[in-house]
Amino acid sequence: MADFHVSSGSRQVADFLRNELARGRWTGTMPGRSRLAAEIGVSGKLIDAALMILEDEGLLISGGPRRRRRIRPKYESASTRALRVTIATSEAADRNLPYMVDLLHQLQESGHAATFAPKTLLELGRDPARVSRMVDRTESDAWVIMSGSKGVLEWFASEGIPAIALYGRRRSLPIAGVGPEKQPAVVEAVRRTFQLGHRRIVMLSRRERRLPAPGAIERAFLEEVAAHGIEPSAYHLPDWDETPDGFHRGLARLFQITPPTALIVDEAPMFFAATQFLSSQGLKVPDDVSVICMDPDPNFLWFKPTVSHIYWDSRPVIRRIVRWAANVSNGREDLRQTLTKAEFVEGGTLAPAASHR
Repeated sequence: MADFHVSSGSRQVADFLRNELARGRWTGTMPGRSRLAAEIGVSGKLIDAALMILEDEGLLISGGPRRRRRIRPKYESASTRALRVTIATSEAADRNLPYMVDLLHQLQESGHAATFAPKTLLELGRDPARVSRMVDRTESDAWVIMSGSKGVLEWFASEGIPAIALYGRRRSLPIAGVGPEKQPAVVEAVRRTFQLGHRRIVMLSRRERRLPAPGAIERAFLEEVAAHGIEPSAYHLPDWDETPDGFHRGLARLFQITPPTALIVDEAPMFFAATQFLSSQGLKVPDDVSVICMDPDPNFLWFKPTVSHIYWDSRPVIRRIVRWAANVSNGREDLRQTLTKAEFVEGGTLAPAASHR
């Protein structure tokens, strides 16, 4: 999976090119891919990756498809100002996600002082007032907000604090943002689940994605349920207290009266918790209950049967955040919101409903 890629070769080439730029070896535009590969003695693929790194840092400016990158004028005196970048994660476990560790390291390698926030959004109850107090106490020039609620992101936007939303309820807000476009993949997953005979399908999504109204992914899920002739209700998108105990209590309620035959869970930790709960109830995956995770996770490689999930590549997301930090450090306003592709990967945790076997 993407989180296991090794980038040391491209970074070594980027370091070499950066040093040559500082020496004034090239001016105006960078040489083409083939010429650089021949001069340095590396593959064109490494050249492409290294040039992208320098573009992310703001040292090169894209000229568009099949056009050479421009070298930023007065390169020697226009080096990127180091920022203090703080990453506010949704919960403590997010700090150990491979792509979050990679993001932290790439920001640091770009010259910024990147750290995780002293408290997570979950610890602060996603309360804008409490987030405000944390921001006031934290020495930071820019913020990365992971899975921010609309209220929290509205507060950052209204305060004019440089911030980029990693996922979260960012749409229609004047704030930079990036994340995978999961709606088409979720629709495909739900359709496939219905094709396999499931009718009692439940999505377990975090509170900020459900309230005050369902988010884009949740709306796509409910609309697809309705498209199959079932009236969506709180059963399909239930409320639950956003704690580990609350998650298990919510599952217990679900399986008391009308047990679902398929679960779609928001993130990998919820997938692990859900499968553990099912096992404790003597239920097998996928014989009794099918389970789909809406995120990839490196640990899924160890699962047999394989895990059905929504896959997205973290590398474009990380590049976007690093590029945004470079823009902020150079005094350029960057409020663009970008989406990366996501796809449904059908694995062994999705099987026909018992009634269709």
